Amino acid sequence: MNARRRVTQPGLMLALTFATGVVDAVGYLRLDQVFAGNMTGNVVILGMAATGGGTGLPVLGPVVALASFLAGAATTGRVLRTAAPGWSSRCAALLGGVGLILTATALGPAVVGADTSGARAGMASSLALAMGAQAATARHLAVKDVTTVVVTSTLTGLAADSRLGTARGRGALRRTAAVALIVAGAAAGALLCQVHEGLAVAAAACVVLAVTALGSRAAPTTTEAPATAPPTASAAALSTASAAALSTASAAAPSTAPAAAPPTAPSTALPRP
Repeated sequence: MNARRRVTQPGLMLALTFATGVVDAVGYLRLDQVFAGNMTGNVVILGMAATGGGTGLPVLGPVVALASFLAGAATTGRVLRTAAPGWSSRCAALLGGVGLILTATALGPAVVGADTSGARAGMASSLALAMGAQAATARHLAVKDVTTVVVTSTLTGLAADSRLGTARGRGALRRTAAVALIVAGAAAGALLCQVHEGLAVAAAACVVLAVTALGSRAAPTTTEAPATAPPTASAAALSTASAAALSTASAAAPSTAPAAAPPTAPSTALPRP
C-alpha cells in the first residue's frame, strides 16, 4: 500500500515529460532542427520553409516526423479504443513499445551512423513515432495538465489561475513541475549530445521503460463525485402544488365502498291461530 502511495500516475507522466525534453533536444541539435514531440514547432518550421527565400530550414525531417507522430498516435488510439479508463495492460504494452523504439533508435547511430540526411530523417521518424504513441497513451490516462509532450496549455493554466489571473491556484505545483521537468530534460539531452546523441536517446528509453515497469503499481487518480444540487425553489413549489392537487382529487372523488344496509326492524306480527 505504501508503494502505491509513492508511485502515482501524475508522477509517472511527469517522468515521461522529462524524457520528451531529452528526445526533443536530440532532434533539434542532431537531426536538422526537427522536433520529435513538439509538433507545433515542426508545423511552424514547415510554414516558414514554404515561403522559400533562402531560409535554409529543413523540410524532409519535419514532414517525416509529423507523419510518424500521427501514425503513432492513431495506432495507439486504435489499441486503446475499447480499454477501460486508467492504467491497464494495454498502456503498459504501448509504453513498453515506446521504450523499445527509443532503444533501437539509440543503437542506430552506432550501427548505421547519422551522417546523411536520410539517416537523420529515419531517426527523427522513429523518435516521432514513439512520442506520438506516448502522447496518445498519456491522453488516455488523462492526468490533468500533463500531456508529456507540450507545455503550452500547462503554462496557460499556470498563468490564468495565478494570483494575477483568477487567483484559483489549483494545480500550480503539478504545472510548475511539468514545465521544470521538460526544461531539465532538454538540458540533460543537450549535455548528453555533447558525448553522443545515442546516449541521450538511451537515457530517455530508460526513463520510459522505468515508467512502464512502475505503472501497475501506480495509485489511480481519484476524482471527487459531483455534489448533488439542492432542490430549487421552483422545484419545491412544484412539489407542493402536486401534493395539493392530489389531496384535492382524493377529497373530491366519490366513495366506491358499498353503503351499509339499514338495520332491519324486528317483525311485530303475531302468528295466526
